[in-house]
Amino acid sequence: QVQLVESGGGLVQAGGSLRLSCAASGRTFSSYRMGWFRQAPGKEREFVAAITGSGGSTYYADSVKGRFTISRDNAKNTVYLQMNSLKPEDTALYYCAGGRSSLYAIPGGYNYWGQGTQVTVSS
Repeated sequence: QVQLVESGGGLVQAGGSLRLSCAASGRTFSSYRMGWFRQAPGKEREFVAAITGSGGSTYYADSVKGRFTISRDNAKNTVYLQMNSLKPEDTALYYCAGGRSSLYAIPGGYNYWGQGTQVTVSS
């Protein structure tokens, strides 16, 4: 069992930056692919970024490529999402997820989810 707790969300102006963190419990953190998803009101949950267990490979949605960076520190059981050049359309509840499936871009590819952290970008 893995428990995930996100933090770092908040209100920021367009063009600003935020760094989200996701702390995981358990001893096998490095064996899990980790992902970030987001969900805006009235919309489906969408993929943002993912990283392999070793951190050697990363994947991004086209909408955030070049602006967001996913990373992880396995010694701290933590995954991060650095978000730069934020836009109002990035406003959403951001979720951290963990799993072992190769299906990194869909919610069904993950077994464990955090409770979410709100990101609001004002224009």
